[in-house]
Amino acid sequence: MVFNEDSICVKVWFTAVASGTYTYEQVPNLLNLREEVGKKLEQMGYPTGSAL
Repeated sequence: MVFNEDSICVKVWFTAVASGTYTYEQVPNLLNLREEVGKKLEQMGYPTGSAL
């Protein structure tokens, strides 16, 4: 299973990080979940640290 921006898990983790419940670093490194959440966060201007 590979996640995309429409996956429920991506939406849930994106919302949790964007609302401050969790940090980006707490998103599980499961398949491409963290990567997809990071893409959505970066589109909103949220610093994920992936550009460092």
